Amino acid sequence: MAVYLAYTLVPLAWLLISATKTQQALLSTPGLSFGGPFALFDNIVQTFTHDNGIFLRWLGNTLLYVVLGAGGATALATAAGYGLAKYRFRGRNAVFAVVLGAIAIPGTALAVPTFLLFSDLGLTNTPWAIIIPSLVSPFGLYLVWVYAAEAVPDELLEAARLDGAGEVRIFLTVALRLLAPGIVTVALFAVVSTWNNYFLPLIMLSDPDWYPLTVGLNQWSAQAFGVGAQPIYHLVITGSVITIVPLVVAFLLLQRFWQSGLSAGGVKQ
Repeated sequence: MAVYLAYTLVPLAWLLISATKTQQALLSTPGLSFGGPFALFDNIVQTFTHDNGIFLRWLGNTLLYVVLGAGGATALATAAGYGLAKYRFRGRNAVFAVVLGAIAIPGTALAVPTFLLFSDLGLTNTPWAIIIPSLVSPFGLYLVWVYAAEAVPDELLEAARLDGAGEVRIFLTVALRLLAPGIVTVALFAVVSTWNNYFLPLIMLSDPDWYPLTVGLNQWSAQAFGVGAQPIYHLVITGSVITIVPLVVAFLLLQRFWQSGLSAGGVKQ
C-alpha cells in the first residue's frame, strides 16, 4: 500500500508544487521542493489570458465533449443495458458476445478507421468527430447490464405491469431509481474517458479553436522546441492542475454511488 500511495501521490505532489513556481524557478529548483516566489495565482491568471485566452476556449470545448459525448454514452448504455438485462429476444446471446468483443478492442485501434470514415462524411475538424465516437461505450453497457440484472427485481416490474404501467413508464419511474448507483458509475467512467481523450482529437482536429484541453496543453508544451522556441512549461503545468480539479471534485462528490455500483453483481445470493 505504501508503494502504491507513493506511485500515486508523488507525481501529484510534483504537479502541485511545480504549479507554484515561475518558469525560471521551475527549471532551476528540484521538482519536489518549493523555490522562488510563490507564483500559483499569477500562473493561473497567465494560463487563462495567454494567447488571447485560448485555454478558456479549450476548457469550454472539453466541457462540450463531456456533456454531449459522455452524457449521451451514459444514456445509451443505461437504456441498452437495462433492455438486454430484462428482456428476452432472439439474438440476445450474439449481442452479448459482440459487446464483450468490443470491450477487448482498444480505442486507439479504431482511431484511424474512424478518421477515414468521418473524413468521407466530411465531419473531421468538427465537434461531431469527437462527440459521436464518444457515444459508444461497450464497457458502460456491460456494467449497466450486469447491475440491472441484480438491482432491478423482475417481480417489481411484473407488479408495475399489472398496475397498468407501460414499459417506458416502468423504465423512467421504477428502473432508473434502482439503477442510480450503476448509472453514476458509468457516467464517471465516461466522463473520465472523454475528458482525458487525446489520440482521437489529435487526429480528428486541426483547428486549435476546437481542441480539448489534452491536445491544447500538448501544443503549448511543443512550443519549447524549434527555432525561436519560447517554453511556457509553468503554464502547461498550471493548466494540468486546473484540468484535474473537476475530475477530483466529481469523484469526491459521487464516490458513494460509484463504489456501490462497482461492487454490484460481485456476490450471488
